[in-house]
Amino acid sequence: MTLNGSEQTAGAVTESEVPPVVYPDYESIELDRPEPHVLRITLARGTMNALDIRLHQDLGAIWRLIDADPTVSAVVLTGRGKAFSAGGDFDMVQRIIDDYDFRCLMWKEGRQLVQNMLDCGKPVVSAIRGPAAGGGLAAALLADVSVAGRTTKLVDGHTTLGVAADDHAVAIWPLLCGLSKAKYYLMTSDAITGEEAERIGLVTFCVDDDQVGAKALEVAVKLANGAPSAIRWTKQSLNNWVRAAWPSFEASLAFGILGFTGPEAREGLAALREKRPPRFGQRSFI
Repeated sequence: MTLNGSEQTAGAVTESEVPPVVYPDYESIELDRPEPHVLRITLARGTMNALDIRLHQDLGAIWRLIDADPTVSAVVLTGRGKAFSAGGDFDMVQRIIDDYDFRCLMWKEGRQLVQNMLDCGKPVVSAIRGPAAGGGLAAALLADVSVAGRTTKLVDGHTTLGVAADDHAVAIWPLLCGLSKAKYYLMTSDAITGEEAERIGLVTFCVDDDQVGAKALEVAVKLANGAPSAIRWTKQSLNNWVRAAWPSFEASLAFGILGFTGPEAREGLAALREKRPPRFGQRSFI
């Protein structure tokens, strides 16, 4: 018996033997298949795709389903409208500050987002158009290939909020753009344009804003049409560079969560709500 022109090995697994993956009815994630074997994930919450608790959970968990889905060979991750994602919404940040149990939940889910994206064997291409921050930025830069628009603004704004950079940045930014640039941007929370991000190696490609989606899909189709096992094993091997930084990532996540218990986070959030510069005290015993 032959399969696709080659002889089928006795006992080979067939697609009918693999249970289909059923994706939940997401509140703020839209799924479609723009090309064969390409799954597109679109963040779709409000005008800025800010993450609430539900979207934060869904964005972290979806990668395990994708990894188990035999019909998906590549993924495009993007945002609906003019923003990729503005990060966590203010109400969620306030709850992290006020609620110990919720703070612990956010620590756990933030860890799982990074872990699940690293463990997902399918190649992921992010299409970053408009502002990208917080957990959305984490997913965008943890993608295997990232495509940013020229006017895109990437911001890891943790220190502006009054907490240590956590999520993903300490694990992967030094690998992408070097320790010197990572230190500067993560400590200052300065915004980075798409052009500058490509120049320093933080993203893979920078294209005109109206070409971001097309370029990301082009790359995803190329990966979907490649040798699936070879590509996935290559990805998993390369991801060991990030896994080697896991102790640094764990420390950053713990420091980030610790910061939400202190006065700097309260002042940082108040300043963001009031659209003014934060007024941090200069006394520190750390």
